[in-house]
Amino acid sequence: MNRIEQQTLEKQDLLFGQLRGAGRLLVAFSGGVDSSYLAWAATKALGEDCLAVTAVSPSYPQTHRDMAERIASDFEIPHQFIETSEMENPAYRRNAPDRCYFCKTELFDRMENLLSASNFDALAYGINTDDRGDFRPGHKAAEEHRVLSPLLDANLCKSEIRLLSREAGLPCWDLPASACLASRLPYGTEVTVERLSQVEQGEQRLRDLGFSQVRLRHHGEVARIEIDPAELKDGLRPDQMKRISEAIKPLGFKWVCVDLDGYRLGSLNEVLSSSQTISLQIPGQGSAS
Repeated sequence: MNRIEQQTLEKQDLLFGQLRGAGRLLVAFSGGVDSSYLAWAATKALGEDCLAVTAVSPSYPQTHRDMAERIASDFEIPHQFIETSEMENPAYRRNAPDRCYFCKTELFDRMENLLSASNFDALAYGINTDDRGDFRPGHKAAEEHRVLSPLLDANLCKSEIRLLSREAGLPCWDLPASACLASRLPYGTEVTVERLSQVEQGEQRLRDLGFSQVRLRHHGEVARIEIDPAELKDGLRPDQMKRISEAIKPLGFKWVCVDLDGYRLGSLNEVLSSSQTISLQIPGQGSAS
């Protein structure tokens, strides 16, 4: 990682200033890099007038909840878990390309209920400038709920957030990117608790084999493994492929394959045609698809 440039520090100062003007703030806090940095920054700016909120549901890995709890404890971030019920929504389980819209709508609905009950003023989440390039229906839900986007407003990108997180001592600063578990199911494959559990267990087993950035894409009886290109050579060794197969098949898969293209962001979006992609507006940035 590079040293922090003055421009990045100025963006952080801008972020703190914006947060101080937000009133009492609820922050969506998954335990990932962006939301952890935002929760830390909001606590620095607002103290007890900030509350970080972490969703508990089968869609989110236990490792994320553990990281959120650790960071909240170590950095004295006011924190609360809330139950979300997106799995009860047929539109979410149907797993169309707009699945994330229904998940984020459920999260922001629950946070709005907490906001009203606890006398908070606003909601915020951790979208940053790098998030404009992929298809993300959750942004539409955030827009509809008037959720603040402080990192985007401060023009912070992922690499800057990692640098600032490292400077703050946040243990997640170098964690690989990770979306919810349902993102591993191809569109049209119903989201079920069993399939999400297969994905979560499988990816943990792959990390136990030494891979840092992996995805288990669930194609019914086939598990398609995406490995970071930097680690792919190791994953294609005959002995390692045997270990991968032995780790994944017991979870209920008949076949296990390693994707020769390796891990890439949003690979399941590659099947979307322009006619299927939903145009979404991000505040101040035009459309993302």
